[in-house]
Amino acid sequence: MKRLQFMLTRVAQGLVALVLIATVNFMLVRAAPGDPVSVMAGEAGASDQQFVDQLRREFGLDQPLGTQLATYLGHVVRLDLGFSYRQQQPVAKLIADRLPATLLLTGSAFVLSLIFGVVLGALAARKPGSWLDSAITVVALVFYATPLYWLAMMAVLLFTVQMNWLPGFGYMTVGSGLSGLSLAWDIAQHLVLPSLTLALFFMAVYARMTRASMLEVAQMDFVKTARAKGVKPGRIQRAHILRNALLPVVTLAGIQAGSMIGGAVLTETVFAWPGIGRLMFDALLQRDYNLLLGCFLVTAAMAILFNLITDLVYTLVDPRIRL
Repeated sequence: MKRLQFMLTRVAQGLVALVLIATVNFMLVRAAPGDPVSVMAGEAGASDQQFVDQLRREFGLDQPLGTQLATYLGHVVRLDLGFSYRQQQPVAKLIADRLPATLLLTGSAFVLSLIFGVVLGALAARKPGSWLDSAITVVALVFYATPLYWLAMMAVLLFTVQMNWLPGFGYMTVGSGLSGLSLAWDIAQHLVLPSLTLALFFMAVYARMTRASMLEVAQMDFVKTARAKGVKPGRIQRAHILRNALLPVVTLAGIQAGSMIGGAVLTETVFAWPGIGRLMFDALLQRDYNLLLGCFLVTAAMAILFNLITDLVYTLVDPRIRL
């Protein structure tokens, strides 16, 4: 009963946060210079003021800002993300078509970064100050400090242009006509470079967090007691230190799981990956308000959802936590 009440409270808080996020996003997008009408009129080479005013009435941009906001929030409450006048399709359909590719990219990157980050952090914490600890620390700092777009371009230059090992762009081979396992293998090959590039930054964060957390837990009394009882060092590392050190890592992973979706814009743009990040970038260039706001809202909703899941996972990792 307490768990259900806790989750209902968290869901209510998430809905309130989502409305606030939608309001802030609407105001920020409207504050940006330019609008869909000016972009479309410029592309069409039309300077007729009557034509521009007609487009503004059609898009509802002639209404006061407060009226536009109220209309937008009303549509959001009804789960209506609006219509993209540039793409001539509903925003929900455009996002639904791109969402699987983004989830595949960010999901694989998240799993890779979490597994390798925790493993490298645990190896570094086994013997602090050793050559292995120093090597892992240096590599983690390099990947943490290197811009993501530069890593992406270097990966394409090395593994696609120079070595021709992996495809560098797209979701699958265009016009290949593949299906079944052949199609899955083709998609997996295209997924390697973008997922690894996106995972490297977060892997460095998890490695540093795991190492620091394990070194802190290793100094606690229950670990010293286990050593005094003669428990094997390997079991102490796994069952006593690592398990308790994972709590801050799980918290950080839950926060970054949602932000990873919004942060995939650069990766999807460099690798021409047809996901929400690339869709968001194109919508920004075209001043497609409805599509841009829809992408912002969906990524925010997913971030809130991942935080709710993290709250539940946290109680499973450490049963001592009380809701």
